[in-house]
Amino acid sequence: MREITVITHRRPEETADTLRRLAEAAAQAGATLRLDPEETQKHATLEPGPAMELNAPLKRDVDLCIVLGGDGTILRALQIYAGTGVAVFAINFGEIGFLATVERSDIDDGIRRALSGDFELLRLPAIVLGDERNGANGEPPAGIRPAAGSGGEAPAGIRAAINDVAIHRKVGERVADIAYTLEGEEVGSVRCDGLVVSTPAGSTGYNLANGGPVMAWGVAGFVVSFIAPHSLTARALVVAPDDKLTIHNRSHEPLDVALDGRPIGEIPAGETIEARFVNDVGTIAQVPGTTFYRRLREKFGRLAS
Repeated sequence: MREITVITHRRPEETADTLRRLAEAAAQAGATLRLDPEETQKHATLEPGPAMELNAPLKRDVDLCIVLGGDGTILRALQIYAGTGVAVFAINFGEIGFLATVERSDIDDGIRRALSGDFELLRLPAIVLGDERNGANGEPPAGIRPAAGSGGEAPAGIRAAINDVAIHRKVGERVADIAYTLEGEEVGSVRCDGLVVSTPAGSTGYNLANGGPVMAWGVAGFVVSFIAPHSLTARALVVAPDDKLTIHNRSHEPLDVALDGRPIGEIPAGETIEARFVNDVGTIAQVPGTTFYRRLREKFGRLAS
């Protein structure tokens, strides 16, 4: 490892000591930690050195990205490095940390593994909005317009959701009317608070809260579930990976759109957007021998006892 991007969560006082230990270990290993201007401002007491480059422009061709944070921060890193092959090695500083490589109780071992490359790589799929022609040069995908205050774009212009795409009614507006079609066939149409399209990695998040199924990592496909449907028959559906999904906003108001919890814009009333499943978009580091089922048990408990 020569160049390593470091991304931390919003509470720098919790990660300061680990960042210091990481810098000491990086100096011994001959690696350089790169902190962009946002991270540099967050950790204002840091000083540049042989193992620490501050106010560094964000690079997408580094050797590794180390995250000190929870699932939200990990997802942001995965979005930044989507499609690059750069692995995200995460030390959990969050509540659940389902995507984390190691826990805070294993910080020293985690730092050693990260700097020595002692980890396995897991390639994660994503849900991408629009087709290959959409979202180039940072423009929103077809059917989505930037919403006031959203910033109008995901990190680095990426239009891929490693966890999920959430479409939901605006606060204070009426219940949404949403339909979706697969391969041109309408499958679901319901008045609800919104709709979630989840990858297997994201199936334990918003989708699970909607009563949707848990999908093991490695399953090819995605799941569509409704948020608070006003129906006794609305059910989640697992979709084949090559089937094209089209989401229709039949409401009288625009609907908000978020990728992995980050707002990117809105679907105007009467408009549609397309979503597709794409393999091998994100890369996450994991300790050898780690399995999805062990993570599931440790983070959420046994499914039955």
